[in-house]
Amino acid sequence: MIPGGGQPNMQQLLQQAQKMQQDLAAAQEELARTEVDGQAGGGLVKATVTGSGELRALVIDPKAVDPEDTETLADLVVAAVQAANENAQALQQEKLGPLAEGLGGGGGIPGLPF
Repeated sequence: MIPGGGQPNMQQLLQQAQKMQQDLAAAQEELARTEVDGQAGGGLVKATVTGSGELRALVIDPKAVDPEDTETLADLVVAAVQAANENAQALQQEKLGPLAEGLGGGGGIPGLPF
């Protein structure tokens, strides 16, 4: 309810919504440029993803490569990518969480992971 019983200023509300959309777009662009790392096996496998979750790099220490046991290497790769994606999601929450709350009141925004 507006103090004094007046109607909300629609122009002001539209301007606020546009600014929030611009801030959200800027934060999403920043996430797409920001790289986040994850690792597994004590650093034997390292994955780098963008803040939006795109896999950019994978580094495998030669000590992790055993031709007789490719299953363990595959598990380490999966774990490293999962760790990097968890770090990316934490970054998304940090960057987009306040904007999402401003736009939707905590209900989340379609297409975003929270």
